[in-house]
Amino acid sequence: MDIRKVSIGVDYKSSMHYIVGQPVLNESHTIHLILLDDSTNNIKIWIENENLEVLLWKQFSYTMPISIEYNINF
Repeated sequence: MDIRKVSIGVDYKSSMHYIVGQPVLNESHTIHLILLDDSTNNIKIWIENENLEVLLWKQFSYTMPISIEYNINF
């Protein structure tokens, strides 16, 4: 399934929120893709720069409190 947003933290209101398309790193990159790695159950956040180069930016362990929102296309 297509992940749209992931929130990392115990309390949803004060969690770190990452959304596909969100500018990061002083707006030099945008979040390109958020994936759930099936082999490790870790969340991986991939970013893209102006040259369309895609890089792994962050990885969160499945042991952390994580809330996932999926894209729902009707």
